[in-house]
Amino acid sequence: MGVLNVTPDSFFDGGRYHDRAAAIARGRQMVTEGADIVDVGGESTRPGAAPVGEAEELARVLPVVEALAPLVTVSIDTTKPRVALEAVAHGARIVNDVSSTLAHVAAEAGAVFVAMHRKGTPATMQEDPRYDDVVAEVAEYLASRAEQARALGVGEIWVDPGIGFGKTARHNLTLLAHLEDIVALGYPVLVGTSRKAFLGRVAAGTLDGPALPVEERFEGSLASAVWAMAKGARAVRVHDVSATAQAARLVAEVDLAGALG
Repeated sequence: MGVLNVTPDSFFDGGRYHDRAAAIARGRQMVTEGADIVDVGGESTRPGAAPVGEAEELARVLPVVEALAPLVTVSIDTTKPRVALEAVAHGARIVNDVSSTLAHVAAEAGAVFVAMHRKGTPATMQEDPRYDDVVAEVAEYLASRAEQARALGVGEIWVDPGIGFGKTARHNLTLLAHLEDIVALGYPVLVGTSRKAFLGRVAAGTLDGPALPVEERFEGSLASAVWAMAKGARAVRVHDVSATAQAARLVAEVDLAGALG
């Protein structure tokens, strides 16, 4: 899943693809690089991000969704019901919802629904997040949201542990270490670690200190994507599509070799 932020303020590529033509060109490039899904978002969900009005978000995403939908599976990254509905009407097939509140919209639209775990909102989620058992609490939350989505009539449900959404670096690493507990819920798992701050802290050698800048987090992004795939994630959400697609092919070949003995 390639990340396509049609925003001025996303943490890694904010502003690069705010222009409609640039966003469409990048989406097409992702397809040639091996993306199976392009995830289009018109509102940043980075820590501290300010909300965007519905009209502005629609204006940002709909032309891009419509242009890319004939070429690749498109997901819409939104928490707004109307944006999700309009995006599906323009060709999106997946509602990727970091708030896990749009199951009824996905059911109405006949779309795939991705339920993600998040503690707090983008404005507050990194203000001292705490858990007694982060793996158990995230798994319980996702199971509940998935069951709710199924009861509402959603046909295909995915779950995402929400790496970096209301979690410390240690929480993120613990979730990755025990990702099989999320996979065991029985739903396809999506994992997004790409370029996130905890990778910069790991690379800097201190989980509680300053992180290396986002431009220096490629290696950790690729390593964590491979780890997630090896642990059973069905998809990884990434900025660096070409390199991750190559890595995914290697993981698939290793899995095949193991199955064949």
